[in-house]
Amino acid sequence: MGIPTLEEVARAAGVSRATASRVVNGSPTVRMEVRQSVERAIAQLGYVPNRAARSLVTRRNDSIGVVIAEPTGRIFGDPFFVEVLRGIGAGLAAREMQLVLVMSQSPEEQRRAERYLTRGHVDGVILFSLHDNDPLPEHLQSHGIPVVVGGEPPRGARVSYVDNDNHGGAVAAVKHLIDLGRSTVATITGPPDMPAGVTRQVAYREAIRAAGRTTDPRLEENGGFTREGGQLAMEALLQRCPEIDAVFAASDLMAAGALTALHAAKRRVPKDVAIVGFDDSVIARSTVPPLSSVRQSMEVMGRELVNVLLQGVDSRERVVRRVVLGTELIVRQSSGGPPTEES
Repeated sequence: MGIPTLEEVARAAGVSRATASRVVNGSPTVRMEVRQSVERAIAQLGYVPNRAARSLVTRRNDSIGVVIAEPTGRIFGDPFFVEVLRGIGAGLAAREMQLVLVMSQSPEEQRRAERYLTRGHVDGVILFSLHDNDPLPEHLQSHGIPVVVGGEPPRGARVSYVDNDNHGGAVAAVKHLIDLGRSTVATITGPPDMPAGVTRQVAYREAIRAAGRTTDPRLEENGGFTREGGQLAMEALLQRCPEIDAVFAASDLMAAGALTALHAAKRRVPKDVAIVGFDDSVIARSTVPPLSSVRQSMEVMGRELVNVLLQGVDSRERVVRRVVLGTELIVRQSSGGPPTEES
């Protein structure tokens, strides 16, 4: 018995080949009873659509590009990206679509990525870790490519995005440290050219002022969203302000680096210095002591990015969609309320 053809599906369903083709290609113009008849014939015959031929008709590749503007080491070393990519992969697998990972850091890599993405290889693009006013989202949209950004998009860009509540999460973290009775609350910030870093820093300042305190630039240090950066930032903060007794680090990686610096300086956590991170990644549960952290739904974020993007791919409409997911403060031993001895 040979491989079933579309003509055989059409005969079994009692419809024309053109109608069977419209059903296979997902056309919304076919009546429900006709669609169901064709789908029954497909199931009975075991018909498998020819993807190459289908793509010629639908102009679809069933592939989505994911661009992360960071070094390779950071992408696979930061649990945030790993978890979000897992969510994106699961969301695409449910639609039988392929993920194409494109890394873009240097100007030449950025140009190469844009050439690849605009030459019909993908149906849409998810962008991550954009810096400054990156023009890539609008460049891609000008070529008719649906785009969604993970996190806040560049200022002024009219593009769909999915983000977590960076502001609310950071405020909750700083308020928690203040409510513990800590008098000198510092922060280790993310890069100043990334919206997430800026938003969390602004939220830290607002929480400090809301408590009737004055912000102090000596208590703020950029850690670049890396473990090494967090360690260096903590060392700098301790040197400037040895009286620090609490720290809000804007990522778990930076908080882990800060813990290394605190241990080296013989500062007990949380007795001498309480610390809270952001992400609630696997790192938060593996540090000594376990890290209090703002939980953001990274895998859910990945799935939602797929949902928002495919709405644009399916409709081909330039509708700007904005989704902000909730965050939750998870309190562990690094800021465990009443002081306890921690080595």
